[in-house]
Amino acid sequence: MRETTFVLAPDSFKESMTAKEVCIAMEKGLRKVYPEANYIHVPMADGGEGTVQSLVDASGGELFEKEVTGPLGQPVIAKYGMLGDGMTAAIEMASASGIHYVTKETKNPLVTTTYGTGELIRECLDRGVKKILIGIGGSATNDGGAGMAEALGAKFLDAEGSELPRGGGSLDRLARIDVALLDPRLQQVELIVACDVTNPLCGETGASRVFGPQKGATPDMVAHLDAALGRYADIVKEQLGKDVRDVPGAGAAGGLGAGLLIFTQAKLQKGIEIVIEYTGLKDKIADADLVFTGEGGIDFQTKFGKTPYGVAKVAKEAGKRVIAVAGYIGEGIDTLYAEGIDAVFGIVPGASELDKLLAEGPQNVERTCENIARVLKFNG
Repeated sequence: MRETTFVLAPDSFKESMTAKEVCIAMEKGLRKVYPEANYIHVPMADGGEGTVQSLVDASGGELFEKEVTGPLGQPVIAKYGMLGDGMTAAIEMASASGIHYVTKETKNPLVTTTYGTGELIRECLDRGVKKILIGIGGSATNDGGAGMAEALGAKFLDAEGSELPRGGGSLDRLARIDVALLDPRLQQVELIVACDVTNPLCGETGASRVFGPQKGATPDMVAHLDAALGRYADIVKEQLGKDVRDVPGAGAAGGLGAGLLIFTQAKLQKGIEIVIEYTGLKDKIADADLVFTGEGGIDFQTKFGKTPYGVAKVAKEAGKRVIAVAGYIGEGIDTLYAEGIDAVFGIVPGASELDKLLAEGPQNVERTCENIARVLKFNG
């Protein structure tokens, strides 16, 4: 008789557990009831925080650190990953240029830069990779990816031929983009960009107006930044022959989406789709009897590209049942049942301090999965 096979494919539980740690806790709980079962760990992410860790864990890769230039010009330690194939790198732009590097007092999207993200890309090129996966959520920047391109050899010049200061605020003075020294390796490397927003670069739904205020932009700064990115788009179209102003996703990460489209061989793709592909989730689910997924919070927003939805979609296509666990269950989870999630369980045992609940996340996942397993066993 064939042993039961469980595929464990959760996201991280933010500030509590990595996706790999969630897998381990799930298995501990299930194994108390199904000691002889097969357990396949597939640490997941949706392109945001934790994506590099999940891809490294799922592929047997390795994590590295590199000192780069932070969004305000300060040195920061950024992480990137090499996947198990040795030819694919994974980057989160937030690790170099993220909003967590600025404070309420220091955040200023007129001057913040993606230069450090460009330095991370260059580090990966130096390792001889053929492909770079890059998540672009959580930015502190609004520079259209100009800083990233500068780190890779591009020059942004004013009418006098002087290089512009870094930051989106100076792009209103852009007169010429010099790409003569742009790293030629960018044309030989495929960049797959995890981008889950469809905002264009400019306008009412563009980078500056939609995301600028959360990065510290006042109404006057928003208008300035939007006009500056508009000039940037015009110069790019005129001098480089690329029209990125209205491309869906170009406005992601303060216009880094546009910068990657302009200066590299980038393709924008939904984050969860990238992770599903590079973790081999479809193949691993094929032999599963039951699939477990989960993340810190599950609610009506989960079906808009979050990990449990992506996992359930793959499982549903394969005719597999899916159970999700979460630290927090919000409104509207009933909409998930039609999307392939068969049941959702909260892991919190009762009212408690948040810090305590975060610290006890592994035990709570373990206990919840044990109890789910007992019900499964009871029903045969």
